[in-house]
Amino acid sequence: MILVSGATGNIGRPLIAELAAKGVKVRALTRTPDTARFPEGVEACDSGRPDFDGVSALVLNITGGSVALLEAARAAGVRRVVTVSALVVAEEADPEEGGNAAVHRALEEAVEAAVQEWTHLRPGAFAANSLRWVPQLRAGDVVRGPYAEARTSPIHEADIAAVGVRALLGDELLGQAPALTGPQGLTFAEQVEIIGSVLGRSLRYEEISADLAKQAMMAHSPGMRGEQFDSMLRYFADSVGKPAPITDEVERILGRPPRTYAEWVTDHADAFRN
Repeated sequence: MILVSGATGNIGRPLIAELAAKGVKVRALTRTPDTARFPEGVEACDSGRPDFDGVSALVLNITGGSVALLEAARAAGVRRVVTVSALVVAEEADPEEGGNAAVHRALEEAVEAAVQEWTHLRPGAFAANSLRWVPQLRAGDVVRGPYAEARTSPIHEADIAAVGVRALLGDELLGQAPALTGPQGLTFAEQVEIIGSVLGRSLRYEEISADLAKQAMMAHSPGMRGEQFDSMLRYFADSVGKPAPITDEVERILGRPPRTYAEWVTDHADAFRN
């Protein structure tokens, strides 16, 4: 049995779907077990009362309760943990206290101390981060945000999930922390242009100050701390005029190229239209 935290999130849903399709027993942690919908055979479990009976592996997303969940897994004898971490851990040799790199590395270290079998997935920018623009695009043709020329290599969440499945079901990724990226470096402005191309609309990105952007980001993600937003905005600022990090880890592990950003937009086009 595999226990998946963040089961209704961007990575959790495709990961659970792939495991279920392979006939793997899955227990999905969710705050709404009575209403959350999962593939047939998947057990929904209240994240406030995690059930470790028969669980041999855990997918651990970073949340306010991740340390307690990890401790409960260790006490229950869970052998393997796959951590959803972040690329910034590898990029920042001396991470600032409270920033994203420090927070994720602390979780990685806790996992390494708790279990012998671990893999840390270190994805870069999620393509799904673009969903934060949905309200603006439903209201008009302009996306307002920070650093129009900030460059990332957005990765499709299904690719992260597929690597996670490999880490859960095989041993080839044990003790590894693969850095996962999409295949292209794209600015925020270019991402908005691609969304427009897929939707058949003329869209543009309008840069606003970092302070205004932080307020909007905090409203969109209330569970994150201010230091993490500051860290993220500094990362965006530092990426302006630089090539985005691109790795070949997705292709090495899955035997195929990572999905492009345009493919991600096509897969999620209805979210921008409805």
